[in-house]
Amino acid sequence: MTIEVNNESGAEVDEPALSRLARHVLDQLRVHPLAELSILLVDAEAMAALHVQWMDEAGPTDVLSFPMDELRPGSEDHEPEQGLLGDVVICPQVAQQQAGAAGHSTDDELNLLCTHGILHLLGYDHAEPEEQQAMFALQRDLLDGWRTSDAATGREDAG
Repeated sequence: MTIEVNNESGAEVDEPALSRLARHVLDQLRVHPLAELSILLVDAEAMAALHVQWMDEAGPTDVLSFPMDELRPGSEDHEPEQGLLGDVVICPQVAQQQAGAAGHSTDDELNLLCTHGILHLLGYDHAEPEEQQAMFALQRDLLDGWRTSDAATGREDAG
C-alpha cells in the first residue's frame, strides 16, 4: 500500500503518524494492499481556494476528499480492487481551531479529519441521517481501534 503525506501547510504535523493511521484505516476496511492514497496538508489560503473551486463555498474548510478510482472496502465475500484511492486534503489551521472548540488536541482532530476523508474516498457519506449515523459510528470505531494500537505510538513491532 502506498500512502504519501505531503505537508505544504507550514504547520508542524506528525506526518508519519498520519501515514500509520491511514494504513490502519485502510487495513481495517480491507482496501487492496496495492491501493494508493495521497494526504496533502495545506494552509488556510490554499484550502479556501480549493473549497471555492470544488464546493462553491467561501472560506477554508477542514478536509476535502478527491476520489480517483472509486474503490470500495473489501469484505469476506468481495475481493477489493487495486487502484488509486485518491487525495485527502486537510487544513491544520482549521483543525487547530476545531480542536480547541471540541476540547481535544490538534493531533486528535487531524486524525479524525484524516479518517473522515478516507471514508469519503471509499464512498461513505453523511448527507442523510442514516448515512451520517453509520459513517460516524465507523469513524469512531476506527479511531478507537487506532488509539489502542501499537501503530498509534509509533512502534513498528505491533503484534
